[in-house]
Amino acid sequence: MGAGQPGGRGGFGYLALTSWPSGCGLLEFVDIDSTNEEARRRALAGEAGPLWITAERQTKGRGRRGRVWQAPPGNLSATLLIRPDRPAQECAQLSFAAALAVSDMLAHYASRHDIRLKWPNDVLVEGRKIAGILLESETQPDGLMRFLAIGIGVNLAAFPPETEFPATALGALGLTPPAPKAALTRLAGAFLKWYEVWRGEGFAPLRAAWLARAYGIGRPIRVRLAAEDIHGVFRDLDETGALLLELPNGAVRTIAAGEVFF
Repeated sequence: MGAGQPGGRGGFGYLALTSWPSGCGLLEFVDIDSTNEEARRRALAGEAGPLWITAERQTKGRGRRGRVWQAPPGNLSATLLIRPDRPAQECAQLSFAAALAVSDMLAHYASRHDIRLKWPNDVLVEGRKIAGILLESETQPDGLMRFLAIGIGVNLAAFPPETEFPATALGALGLTPPAPKAALTRLAGAFLKWYEVWRGEGFAPLRAAWLARAYGIGRPIRVRLAAEDIHGVFRDLDETGALLLELPNGAVRTIAAGEVFF
């Protein structure tokens, strides 16, 4: 199925969480190198999206900082290709929209479990990682996005062993995992909701919703940066989505990118 045309200025048509969003394309693969890489190829060939790309297996799936993303059979691996008419710095905020959408989708299947969001782009259930998000993009000379690929992996049936941060899956929680296509349909509808909020009202509503579901606010954390690890207390997010870390000396440091450990 090819990509549908967005309604309005890059919008989607919304039906229901159990129906595929109108105006949004879907490509399904059995095997692929990477759904994010396929999104890049199609974007450079002229595809603007909105287009979801999903695969049963990825041979070169990747997470943050070039790590391999392992997706056992029955899990969800998908990428949304879009071209928001916004500066690249603002588009980075869509990682929060994706996290909120994943948590909304998981709430349908795991309503009795504690679902939380971990800065900057992970989703936790009962304190263990169940989903990760990876944004990749290319910017035009005018500062607007040439394309944005939002890669999302969700542990539905199983989770990979020996992960740095403790992991889980719906199946490991004693729940019956949904088919990946059913989970993706709910995810696509939920993302649409938050995307339209962001387009119409900016980042503030996403920030408020994310903070209401955040894991670790007020707790000591360790943040891994490119050249150092720093310790402090997770106090807040600023108006751009950066983490505000209170250092032992009382100063507050603004962190735009890093990895958080508890």
